[in-house]
Amino acid sequence: MKKYSNYWLAVLFFIVSAASLLGCSLASGSNLTKKNEPTEVNVAINGGLNPLIIGREKGWFEEEFAKYNVKVKWSEFPSGPPLLESLASNRVDLSFLGDGALIAGLEKKLPFEVIGQTGTGESAVRIIVPTNGKVEKIEDLKGKRIGVAAGTTGHVYLIKALKNHGLSINDVKIINLQPDDAQAAFETKQLDAWATWNPYITNNVDKGTAIELKVNGKILAPGGIIARTDFGKKHPDIVEAYLRIYKKAADWQIETPDKAAEIYSAETKLPVETVKKIITAEPPNMFYTEQGIKAQQDSIKTLAKVGYIKREFQFKDHINNKYINAAFKK
Repeated sequence: MKKYSNYWLAVLFFIVSAASLLGCSLASGSNLTKKNEPTEVNVAINGGLNPLIIGREKGWFEEEFAKYNVKVKWSEFPSGPPLLESLASNRVDLSFLGDGALIAGLEKKLPFEVIGQTGTGESAVRIIVPTNGKVEKIEDLKGKRIGVAAGTTGHVYLIKALKNHGLSINDVKIINLQPDDAQAAFETKQLDAWATWNPYITNNVDKGTAIELKVNGKILAPGGIIARTDFGKKHPDIVEAYLRIYKKAADWQIETPDKAAEIYSAETKLPVETVKKIITAEPPNMFYTEQGIKAQQDSIKTLAKVGYIKREFQFKDHINNKYINAAFKK
């Protein structure tokens, strides 16, 4: 009996050990599958003409992200403020923002980091008025209806432009409109002026329906490339890949403006020559300069003074260069 008892104990030990090993193997396999499973990265295009459109149309983001088993989910927003809402709810991982939304988001401590610059924005924003209208100079805007998307780079530009001519935001009637709605209102003469960005500026001027108002001094409107903070911490290699493809698309745009203009034209339905004029006016520059940082700090001071943000802060403290430095081995 003892002999048989030892036999069955040995069999039971074997079964338990085998089951344990099988369980570990399955768990390991499950983790491996989960690790290698394609994940999704949410990339948002924020209005205007930008290298993300080039990269998307050329398939460069999909091609590069496939190396990390990542699929791209694209979304589009008319301006920065609605993009910030999606960013706060973790529905945007990588994108860019104009200075107005960028500053508002940082001041509210939304979960993103500034990882680069889109450009200085010297030619990106203007105030336009209807051709043959009553407004010929900035001073004429007093008491007039001005369309602008609140909290955007157009809003910041308008405040600065008025200040440079002895006026304030309280001297005009602000009509809060997103770009497409503002375009319709501008065409139907419901607005006396419109503070906006390209392609709306150049398109209306080229059509002969608008003129740009001259502003005292140079007003820069630098945009910021952003990454959701938690996403960046978990997937720094993907953030670096995003920056490399962004630069690849920006460089391709500079080197082949005719081909780039055709892609943008197909996307926006704007004339190729109008698009080419816009994209050659100012080349993209991803690396923050002292000039760009100073312009952002000036915007922070401006928005705090008019009460759009509650406090001033140091913009340079919110720039995280580790991704761009790693991406380009600086």
